[in-house]
Amino acid sequence: MPSTARKIIATATIFLMAGATLPQAAFALDDKQKKEMGEFIREYLVANPEILLEAQQSLKKKQQDEQLRQAEVAISENQQTIFKSVHDVTLGNPKGDVTIVEFYDYNCGYCKRALADMETILANDKNVRFVLKELPILGPDSLAAHKVSAAFRQVAPEKYGEFHRALLGGEDRATEETAIAVAGRLGVSEADLRAKMETDAHDAAVKESYTLANNLGITGTPSYVVGNEAVFGAVGAEELETKVTNMRSCGKTVC
Repeated sequence: MPSTARKIIATATIFLMAGATLPQAAFALDDKQKKEMGEFIREYLVANPEILLEAQQSLKKKQQDEQLRQAEVAISENQQTIFKSVHDVTLGNPKGDVTIVEFYDYNCGYCKRALADMETILANDKNVRFVLKELPILGPDSLAAHKVSAAFRQVAPEKYGEFHRALLGGEDRATEETAIAVAGRLGVSEADLRAKMETDAHDAAVKESYTLANNLGITGTPSYVVGNEAVFGAVGAEELETKVTNMRSCGKTVC
């Protein structure tokens, strides 16, 4: 099959997969020509089904590139809220030269595994500032656990890192009850937490996270922001560390 024909078929396939209409020139064909073209494309695709995978991969890359472009614009427009919000919790070096922002849900299995990535980064690099943004998107239990978490931060901010690690690293599902139990083991009473939860609904923090996630194109957790880039998914400590190194070298995550 000539490469030109192959490109035509690939282009047509991408249009069809994307639910788009074919270029207007295609509709200049008469009914017989349209039928012949349809049969030709079908026969070729049946004989060469790998082209469907190529088209799918091409479409996926195009969508990913657009997602990253959207995120880069949102990062530029929301620097203060992303990196220096009053609602954030900071671990590691509060004056670190590179900041990693993580959006997470206490009931996200990938977030639980990514906890080890954060610990590795903080242990290996004493000049990283790690910002935590709760994004409770996995149902009512996650939101209830967030409210306890926010109250705990107000009551015992010096113990928040321990609370975060214990709740996210625990095997039980994060709920209001399990979050309160973790707090109790750290010396914070249920009565103190409930008093704080009643006087402060802590809605501002989570609303801010939801708005940022929407602007950044975040649809799942964990997701990160490092410098000028949004990073989607639990990519691992090594990849995040590489981005930190690049930020120091050239001011961008990719040099």
